Amino acid sequence: MTVAIFLAILLTSVCIGIPIAFSLLMCGFGLMWYMDMLDPQIVAQSLINGADNFTLLAIPFFVFAGDIMNVGGLAKRLVDLPMKLVGHKSGGLGYVVIIAAVIMASLSGSPAADTAAIAAIMFPMMSKANYPKEGSVGLIASGGIIAPIIPPSIPFIVIGVTASVSISQLFLAGIVPGLLMGVTLCFVWSLRARRYEAAPKASAKEIMKSFRSSIWALMLPVIIIGGFKTGVFTPTEAGAVASVYALFISICVYRELSLHAIYGALLSTVKTTGVIMMMVAAAQVSAWLMTVADLPGTVIELLKPMIDSPKLLLALILVLLTVMGMVLDLIPIVLILVPVLMPLIHEAGINEIYFCVMFIICCSIGLITPPVGNVLNVVSSVTKVPFERSVIGILPYAGSLLLLLILFLIFPEIIIGPLNFMIGK
Repeated sequence: MTVAIFLAILLTSVCIGIPIAFSLLMCGFGLMWYMDMLDPQIVAQSLINGADNFTLLAIPFFVFAGDIMNVGGLAKRLVDLPMKLVGHKSGGLGYVVIIAAVIMASLSGSPAADTAAIAAIMFPMMSKANYPKEGSVGLIASGGIIAPIIPPSIPFIVIGVTASVSISQLFLAGIVPGLLMGVTLCFVWSLRARRYEAAPKASAKEIMKSFRSSIWALMLPVIIIGGFKTGVFTPTEAGAVASVYALFISICVYRELSLHAIYGALLSTVKTTGVIMMMVAAAQVSAWLMTVADLPGTVIELLKPMIDSPKLLLALILVLLTVMGMVLDLIPIVLILVPVLMPLIHEAGINEIYFCVMFIICCSIGLITPPVGNVLNVVSSVTKVPFERSVIGILPYAGSLLLLLILFLIFPEIIIGPLNFMIGK
């Protein structure tokens, strides 16, 4: 009954347009009323405990670093380098989008911010070269969802805190699948790239000039990943390092960052962080009540017949996530489902790092699928291409990424093997 009440309140609230954070709070109040333990003091205490986590400080740091990169000249230079390297090939602008998406993903971990920056730079160039608008939007949006997978990843921070798993290991585990997502998009793009004209080939001098200009930005992922691998700093400290580094390079090296731009970046960071942290805090209320009502135990009993078949169980969960990803954003799905599913994952003996990576990949694909598709909406807004037309362009890329997800399901060693190598197991 508790499951039915929780879902009924959540779905009703979302359908009538109530923000997710307040929908989760309403679920908490509803469960408390049903269990005859309605107490506003418990709600307030759970809200505070939900946000009172040192690791979550990494979120505003990485969001701020990403915003500074977009306004401080780093993003522009990171697009210019692949343009010089592969822009001369048939359909070269498409490869530039994918390479730039992978590089940008390794800097900020925010899919909306990364995608908006790439769309603003690349879409006008693709339109001028007579690339189909729907296909261009689809490719840019698909590249944008690599950001939650390659470190630093804000969703990995949230799921790491929610599931109580190592965020550093999640970051390292995301490198290979994130790169494979980029390779998959390149393969799909190559099937249609020959029909487009190539840009003039850059000279060796131009390539070296672009490389020298972007080397400072390219050093950031090296610093962050190297810091994790050597244990020099934690994810939270990595966020602080990324913010300071991005500020220093933008102000002292590129000299393109004004006080007004810094203020705008800070304002954007506060808004983004406020939304995420409110959802995290509100989810703690529901998570506490789920534990009191033994909701995870109920789910385990329902799915117990599948515990002896981990791959079948995980496949069922991924189908559920795919459906939920069509109507909910990534972070709310993490906050709602992870506390319920983790006991089941432990019971089934599924590697928790592998599960969390698969969870985020599946939910990331939901960011480009209708009817919501937040990242696709961002690209549609930036490019002024109607959402309905954008959906047509996304289909081949979303389909290919789903096939890649199935490959990860069949062969978990693709994710677990490189992680064990990097952590020395």
